[in-house]
Amino acid sequence: MGAALRRIQVGSALSAFGLGFTVPYLYVYVAQVRDLGAGTAGVVLAVFAMAALAVLPFTGRAIDRRGPLSVLVVASAAAAVGAVALGVSSGVASAVLSAAVLGAGTAVMQPALATMLVRCSDATTRTRVFAMQFFLQNLGLGIGGLVGGQLVDVDRPSSFTVLFLIEAAMFVVLGVVAATVRMPHTPAAPVVGRDGGAAPKAGLRVLLSHRAMVQLCVLGFVIFFACYGQFESGLAAYGTEAAGIAPSTLGVALAANTAVIVLAQFVVLRLVERRRRSRVIAWVGLIWAFAWIVAGYAGLGHGSQTMATAAMISTYALFGLGESMLSPTVAPLVADLAPEAMVGQYNSAFALVKQLALAVGPAVGGPMGASLHGPYIVTFVLFSLGITVLALKLGRRLTAVQDNPSLASAPSRVVAVSLPEAVSLPEAVSLPESEQAAAPAAAH
Repeated sequence: MGAALRRIQVGSALSAFGLGFTVPYLYVYVAQVRDLGAGTAGVVLAVFAMAALAVLPFTGRAIDRRGPLSVLVVASAAAAVGAVALGVSSGVASAVLSAAVLGAGTAVMQPALATMLVRCSDATTRTRVFAMQFFLQNLGLGIGGLVGGQLVDVDRPSSFTVLFLIEAAMFVVLGVVAATVRMPHTPAAPVVGRDGGAAPKAGLRVLLSHRAMVQLCVLGFVIFFACYGQFESGLAAYGTEAAGIAPSTLGVALAANTAVIVLAQFVVLRLVERRRRSRVIAWVGLIWAFAWIVAGYAGLGHGSQTMATAAMISTYALFGLGESMLSPTVAPLVADLAPEAMVGQYNSAFALVKQLALAVGPAVGGPMGASLHGPYIVTFVLFSLGITVLALKLGRRLTAVQDNPSLASAPSRVVAVSLPEAVSLPEAVSLPESEQAAAPAAAH
């Protein structure tokens, strides 16, 4: 990686490290430490998520107009202010307002970081760049959670204030590091409409007319709904109610999920980076369907408690394997589908879809996982198989290079020749169909 990429990755990892300090303990902090009650804690968590939904529709256009660097600096500053304010909040109004600022800041940082990574990479290196970001962010979240757990004390509110101050400091570091990055100059390319003129100014209209991107957003919603949206809600409720595992075991299962991601990421990367992205995502759907079947055995198989516990931990580990396969495929694909002048809007739109899934997932999965054990497992086995079907359909809308970016770096067997100006390429050279498919010119 170049110097710019290294700095972006370090800043991203440190911000994830800061989030790991507080996110696992936010509910406990509001409900018990500040003694504001479970209802207020639920409102704070909901506001944290809803703030992201409120700002993401406007984030993409700001990134494309002002540049991802300036947006990231502002977002990291806002997140730092929200973290400090939440760390000293003792009332309902201040806690809710602080959570809104923190949630909005952290939500904007993600598409801004993604756009910076896109600007500092190309189609041949983007797969590894996003895999590295996913690896470092999970490592940062895991280490932050472990360190934060050693510092907190429910009987000492000041210990939680320290966590929020550390989180704020990490956001400041992200902003400072980002400000030192020298972004490559990327001229704003005009988006051309179908009639050859300028495309409509409304970026949403352009995006919605791009069928491959719409299909990817639908696929992304199902992915996040069926996996991330269940981790700490439906699947946790199912594990404790149906499988009878101890709540502390959920922490072990989440640790197993992170461990698989950290240990398997680059092994998986070597296996998938030269394969078709749509096929890799389709395999993730099959792996997750098997994971849900294993979870079904844990709660419905009438085995021993030890076997049920092992099955639940294995479920989270299998999800981690699928996540490590998605990180080098989905995010780079969003970037490769985006027109040059709309990279920020495409990243923000996909982040919005993710946030919607994370909001709907717990609302649907939580009650089902707690009481409708059999239907819950069947539902999410079907959703996982739906990932496979949607991925294969998406593959038919992608160009060869979009689906397999390694083709862009394949050496051409055609020798470059000097052609008279009056002779066009189709008249001079007729490329084989297989080589035409490997051409990097991609239609959106």
